[in-house]
Amino acid sequence: MTRGALNREILRLAIPSILAGITVPLVGMVDTAVAGHLAGDTAAQIGAISVGAMVLSLLYWTFGFLRTGTGGLTAQAFGREDPAECARIFLRGVALALLAALLALLLQWPFFKGVMLMTNASPEVEALAERYFFIRIWAAPATMSLMALRGWFVGMQDSVHPMWMDLIINGVNIVLSVLLAFGIGPWEGMGFTGIPLGTVIAQYTGLLYGLLVCCRRYGSTVFARLQRADFSALLHDGSTGRFFRMNLDLLGRSFFFILIYIGFTMINAGYGDLMLAAGSIMMQLLMFFSFFTDGFAYAGEALTGRFIGARDAGMLHRSVRQVFVWSAGIGVLFIGLYAVAGLPAVRLLTSDGEVVEAARKFLPWLLLMPPLGCAAFTWDGIFLGATASRGLMVSMAGAALSFFVVWYIGKWLLGSEGEAAIHLLFGAYFAHLAFRTVWLTIRYRREVLGAIGTS
Repeated sequence: MTRGALNREILRLAIPSILAGITVPLVGMVDTAVAGHLAGDTAAQIGAISVGAMVLSLLYWTFGFLRTGTGGLTAQAFGREDPAECARIFLRGVALALLAALLALLLQWPFFKGVMLMTNASPEVEALAERYFFIRIWAAPATMSLMALRGWFVGMQDSVHPMWMDLIINGVNIVLSVLLAFGIGPWEGMGFTGIPLGTVIAQYTGLLYGLLVCCRRYGSTVFARLQRADFSALLHDGSTGRFFRMNLDLLGRSFFFILIYIGFTMINAGYGDLMLAAGSIMMQLLMFFSFFTDGFAYAGEALTGRFIGARDAGMLHRSVRQVFVWSAGIGVLFIGLYAVAGLPAVRLLTSDGEVVEAARKFLPWLLLMPPLGCAAFTWDGIFLGATASRGLMVSMAGAALSFFVVWYIGKWLLGSEGEAAIHLLFGAYFAHLAFRTVWLTIRYRREVLGAIGTS
């Protein structure tokens, strides 16, 4: 494959993921903006969206291996030209997703209450976050099945259908959250309750579309290869053992990632509703960049798994290099965008002048996100394609340690309070990104290039 052909393949995989990814942070931004413009305590409503989403993310990221564990294995089976194994991986992923969703629904009340015991949110924020969580949790079967579907589509080198799936989900989510919250015509709407209800309906809409695609696009080419014996062997063949061992590592990775995310939100919540609202808006803006570079991370995951499955070391190394070139370009672009449009973006998310002024003081941190986040997110995709799950778990464990060491030592040395404490908190967040980048760079040759001999 020539360099031009490789670049076209990277863009074919990345651009649809980017287009879909743009709508993901937009959903969070719209939810925040809706809460920021509803009548009532603006800071409490924005904070409740942040805390409620944090609790749900804590739950769903625990099962993040449903996507990450499915993508790399599928890509390697695709590279080996083994459609029957691709189908078996799909069945394992979806079955595991439904079991995880059942567990989440059964444990929803003690899970939420247990997490809230560890937060420092105000009573107003906690009450609204509870309402948000207990509505959105009923999307769990759809949300977890969609994780497996997204990973499987990435592995099948198919970026267009998951793009439409995500566009449908996020478009429906945005429209319904606004309409259900504010109403239409003579109907006055449901207020805050309409925000999570729109998300629930959107998740099931997207799942229906994804399953229809699987039937129509892959029914005759992939799933028709399954035999009755394949179903009975799903939990007994050798590949199933590899599937669960890898997912255990990825579960550990999710655990450490959750520690960072929940630690950030809980520490932020301890400095009052105003600082929580400002920190929540800043995190929304920080994550907007990640959904662009994730498009190239997904391309790296798909191509890495494909060329490992095909045992083509030359193309593997070239694809990794070119994915980083494109990802770095996105990073440079976003440094400029954050420098020019940071404050206007904050004003789009809230009309509360006090929250805008608080968030404005943290805008310089936006300029650090592209250079530090670019490499960390891209390496994640490449290691996932190589199914190098142990390296990913270790990197995230070290990243979590870096986050808390910087926060607690910085707090001890500086005694930061209020605004200064939030600056320190962002410093700790970026320390975890730096550790991930350095560790995965060091481990690339052994765990990615070395995977050619073990696939």
